[in-house]
Amino acid sequence: MKLLIVAGPPSVGKTAVIRQVIKELSGEFKPSYLKIDVVRAFEDEELREEFGIPTRKTYSGDVCPDHMGILVLADALAWAVAVESDLLIVESAGLCLRCTPYTTQSFGVVVLSAVSGSKAPLKMAPMIALADVAVVTKVDLVSQAEKEVYREGILSASPEIEIIETNALQGSGLRFLINKIRSFPDVEDAGTVTLRGTSPLGVCTVCIGKKEIGWKNHFGIIRTLDNAEPIYRGD
Repeated sequence: MKLLIVAGPPSVGKTAVIRQVIKELSGEFKPSYLKIDVVRAFEDEELREEFGIPTRKTYSGDVCPDHMGILVLADALAWAVAVESDLLIVESAGLCLRCTPYTTQSFGVVVLSAVSGSKAPLKMAPMIALADVAVVTKVDLVSQAEKEVYREGILSASPEIEIIETNALQGSGLRFLINKIRSFPDVEDAGTVTLRGTSPLGVCTVCIGKKEIGWKNHFGIIRTLDNAEPIYRGD
């Protein structure tokens, strides 16, 4: 079974890209789909109705959605095997630009929008740096000069990444992506799949519910306004 992990900010067209992947590969593979979101999601229902494939979703609630993805991925792989799928597609919520959901033995795709501004790739460098391919959507809405500037921003975050430009609703320009997924190796051993990168340094007391403002009211890995580097406060 192949594992495809699709990340990217909200509303950039992740599901539109996934829809084109399923449309092109359904004759060769038996896709399954997992959507990870925070509060509500409908993509699983839409894809199940449109393509008749097994789908699931899970809500992270108070947990970081990308952390949630890692927590449930082993179960998701087992579920995909149980439904006889040979291509598991995982779509992240896209709300955490510091975390990266990609794992070893997966094909990592980051989806970005050309209309999000030339500086946008620099704001989500970790999500881009560990991906295999960057798919830039909505390229029909910007000029050639804007596309070139956007490409340079992506390459500054990941100099070796392959970039695909597309109008995802029509599927233009996605043949290269389809071929890369088609030729990517299967997961060899689900028990050896690990995170491709390192998550943020630790859980802070804001994450566990403390509401007071000011670093003096918190413990663990913290930052102050004048200190560029994180510091540890506690026993």
